[in-house]
Amino acid sequence: MAPIQFRDVTGDEDGMRLDRWFKEHYPGLSFGQLQKLMRTGQVRVDGKRVKTNVRLMKGQQVRIPPLATDEKSTNAAPKRAMPRAGDKDGDFLKSILLYDEDKDIYVFNKPAGLAVQGGSGMSRHVDGMLEALRDKHGQKPRLVHRLDRDTSGVLVVARRRSVATALTKSFRERSTQKTYWALVRGVPKPKQARVSTYVAKYQAEDGDRMRIARHGDDGAQHAVTHYSVVEQSGQKLSWLTLKPVTGRTHQLRVHSAYMECPIIGDPKYFNIENWELPGGIQNKLHLHARRIRIPHPKGGMLDVTAPLPPHMQQSWNLLGFDVSNYDPEIEEELGNED
Repeated sequence: MAPIQFRDVTGDEDGMRLDRWFKEHYPGLSFGQLQKLMRTGQVRVDGKRVKTNVRLMKGQQVRIPPLATDEKSTNAAPKRAMPRAGDKDGDFLKSILLYDEDKDIYVFNKPAGLAVQGGSGMSRHVDGMLEALRDKHGQKPRLVHRLDRDTSGVLVVARRRSVATALTKSFRERSTQKTYWALVRGVPKPKQARVSTYVAKYQAEDGDRMRIARHGDDGAQHAVTHYSVVEQSGQKLSWLTLKPVTGRTHQLRVHSAYMECPIIGDPKYFNIENWELPGGIQNKLHLHARRIRIPHPKGGMLDVTAPLPPHMQQSWNLLGFDVSNYDPEIEEELGNED
């Protein structure tokens, strides 16, 4: 049996609930076991009895009683083996890394078809794989935003709790600049503009969908997107840059459909009858999170770009669209007003 320990609360843990703190440091300890330790006064903060929902402050000291983790302890509840992500998950995540140059942030190039979080019948997703990248203190990297399952591209992950808080704030305050590339049916008019609508969620047979709504409709949210045509293939297809100002579910997909230029391969919003997919282009969603610029918690801007996924690169090659001729550094910056 382990001896009594005293652990200091770090700055990264300032404001964390005690039950969450225990889950981070002692994932094998159940909530029921923790409650029992609290009731009997075996867990204390700065020598005082507290409740599980107390929020810790930097510099406080947590008393950790002997935790019955060895097989000889007859009074301990049977310890369940914690599921561990396989080495293959860690290797896979490392293979899609775009940025890991500091101890604060990972940026991945998420493949199309891989879910970010779990859901009904979802066994493989980025959030689960991140278990393989827990640090020496047992901290699991944290998601700070999402991409649709079939959308590829830049996905930012915080390596520590305090970093997650700062990055989430940047997304919420819209100080993050996101650029997506899409292949759409037709050519929008005008070729550069701002789309501003209200959208609302509804239930369809294949899950959640969004619809264009009116201000005041139940659940309606304002959605703003800037778009620009980069290149076009006659009047049949065009390559767009899409810059969302807001972050609504399926925003870019529903706004493209609203412009009567739905994204190629979109199973939810591409519903044009008798439209044939050009030969050589795969019927997969052609939406890619190309670039993100986000304030780094330590100062400066983090600016990361992701290469096109294979199915989109194949389409670009077929249509003669040359990525090397298009430099996002010199693209005309569109305002971010709401």
